[in-house]
Amino acid sequence: MNISEEYMNQQADLLVKNDSVSRELFDEYGVKKGLRDETGAGVLTGLTRISTVNAFRMADGVKTPCEGELRYRGYDVKDLVRDAAGKRFIYEEAAYLLLFGELPTAEKLEAFRANLAELTQLPTNFTRDVIMKAPSEDIMNSMTRSILTLASYDSRKEDLSISNVLRQSMMLIAVFPMLAVYGYHAHNHYDSEDSMYIHRPDTSLTTAENFLRLLRPDMQFTDLEARVLDLALLLHMEHGGGNNSTFTTRVVTSAGTDTYSAIAAAMSSLKGHKHGGANLQVVRMMDDIRTHVSDYEDQDEIAAYLRKIVRKEAYDGKGLIYGMGHAIYSLSDPREQILRTFAAQLARAKGLDRELALYTNIEQAAPKVIAEERKIYKGVCPNVDFYSGFVYEMLGIPRELFTPLFAIARITGWSAHRLEELVTMDKIIRPAYRSVAEDRGYIPMEER
Repeated sequence: MNISEEYMNQQADLLVKNDSVSRELFDEYGVKKGLRDETGAGVLTGLTRISTVNAFRMADGVKTPCEGELRYRGYDVKDLVRDAAGKRFIYEEAAYLLLFGELPTAEKLEAFRANLAELTQLPTNFTRDVIMKAPSEDIMNSMTRSILTLASYDSRKEDLSISNVLRQSMMLIAVFPMLAVYGYHAHNHYDSEDSMYIHRPDTSLTTAENFLRLLRPDMQFTDLEARVLDLALLLHMEHGGGNNSTFTTRVVTSAGTDTYSAIAAAMSSLKGHKHGGANLQVVRMMDDIRTHVSDYEDQDEIAAYLRKIVRKEAYDGKGLIYGMGHAIYSLSDPREQILRTFAAQLARAKGLDRELALYTNIEQAAPKVIAEERKIYKGVCPNVDFYSGFVYEMLGIPRELFTPLFAIARITGWSAHRLEELVTMDKIIRPAYRSVAEDRGYIPMEER
């Protein structure tokens, strides 16, 4: 299909002219662009019991920034990590908590894991006929296609009973690692002309262990590698109802659609570079910094180059230090604080102390540089994506799988919010848009 580029550019210019709305009109009507005010605080659109994200405290009627806090069903994630550290994997335990609202006993957790294991299978020939049929470098698109195709194998796909949606949700949680890794291997083989490995999951292993097993040619991994990945999955699995992909899940769910369509919509949101691709932006920026900074221990040299980035004189010219700042957190992101510690353990185990030093020094210098160069309404702190890409690279995870790995974690949060929307709400979500178009009289064709 060939369309003149000149024609398309002309029509695009016409579209932009007729779709533009001045900033003054948004201010005049009090519109919160992005459903956020000038400080970044979100407009309240719903209530949830699933998770709590705190970045401020009220003291004597004054809203005061505080250390960031993330709670799953009321439990601080730091306590979940602290209790499990070195003793057990945590992702499945937290998945149970998010879905059902309470911490599982050992017996309930074992039953939950057994049922997930039972669901860790794809329909006959699905890998060959669907995943390998049209391989793509965009693994998120490949996964989304697979999710929608799975609906064809479900005779109860339109059944919105809670028990059925729960079954569908648990099935998707179980197969997401396979959809991601098999999609990558198909791309790696057919597009990159490399070897392809299609390993079957081991139902006795956890999600983190199976991901590494499926990905690696020899299926081997260390206990530390699996535990760090398990922790990263825990920290990415849920972050309130207002993040873009979770809100998308709730909006589409409120329309009464099926589970597969709702999760496909969430996937389409997450793949956006402003949302799920943040850790990939960080590692690309780090590639650039390595070529321009010679001494990873020299904070002055590092700060000088970061200043160039903020001034749009270096890297991609957008003036952003990726991995710094968050829509909610101001003093600290608790997920980053946790992951930083485990990233350091993994770096030392792999002899990557020099790389760790670079990340540590950027983490210390960047907030100061941003504060000096930008007008900011709240504090700037590193977010979880600052270290997650570093962790994934140390684990040998290809960059094509960074955002899909986010989806493997977040499918649990999406599922919990979809179920809560079905249980709690009974109205389609429909915010208002005010028209600022001027009325015009119709012009007959011959007079145009």
